[in-house]
Order: sequence, then C-alpha cells, then structure tokens
Amino acid sequence: MILDKLSNAPIYYPLGSAFEKSLKYLLSTDLMALPDGKHDLGDKITIVITPYHTKNPDEGILEAHRKNIDIQFMIRGSEKIGFAFLSNDTRNTASTEYDEKRDIQFFGKSCEYFLLSEGMFAIFFPDDLHMPGLFYGESALVRKAVIKIPVI
Repeated sequence: MILDKLSNAPIYYPLGSAFEKSLKYLLSTDLMALPDGKHDLGDKITIVITPYHTKNPDEGILEAHRKNIDIQFMIRGSEKIGFAFLSNDTRNTASTEYDEKRDIQFFGKSCEYFLLSEGMFAIFFPDDLHMPGLFYGESALVRKAVIKIPVI
C-alpha cells in the first residue's frame, strides 16, 4: 500500500507507465467537473467518479482485488479507510468466494485505519486488504475517484 499527497505523484512514475498515466490524469483533470460514473482512460485503465456518504465503520468489510490495482483519490472530503495485508495475516479469512466478474473478494474486519483527506491518494495492490468509505466522527458527503490499473 502507498499513501501520499497528489502533489508528490511524480515520485511514483517509475512504478510503470500505467501509474504515470493515471497519476498525471489526476493531476491534470478537473475531477469536480468530470461526470459521475466510469470513464475509460485507455490501455485498459478506468476511472470511476463517485459521490457518497461515508458509513459507520461497523458496516465496513475488508476487500481485495486480484486483477486490478486501485488508486483511490479523495477529490472532496475525507474518509477513514481500514487496511491489512492478505498474506501472512491470520486475523482475516475470506468471508466470500472470489467474484471473478467483479474482481472482488471480502474478508474479515480486523485492521488498522488511516485518514484519506482531500488531495490524497492511496494505492492498493492485490495483497492489500482495504475497507474504504468509513466516517470518522459522523457521516459526510465525499467525492472520490478510483482508478483501476490491470495487473499484468
């Protein structure tokens, strides 16, 4: 997992052309003006823009993806995100079968937390369990972009 401010995005360009393309897109696009929903960035990279109200952490569940890497960028607002590592973590076992079509599998709830604030991004690799969309304090409306980069 990587957590940083978008202003530091160039540090992560060496991770590969898909990361560079995705992070440059976040830097150069007016994401508040971009319509909600899924958009194609080319090279099998997509971005989903979603406004939603953050939820109670008790409602959260850890998830992981096998086919895609997530770059989650907070456009407006803040949310708490739970995280843990899939490998070598005996606290969380799968609570569902892997859904290949949706590229998602759910796990337990045992994790640590961090705050994703406006202008920050988190990169979740296939070994990174994550529980996004949680409130701290009380529920609030946020607007977030999630870029999906295919695992090669």
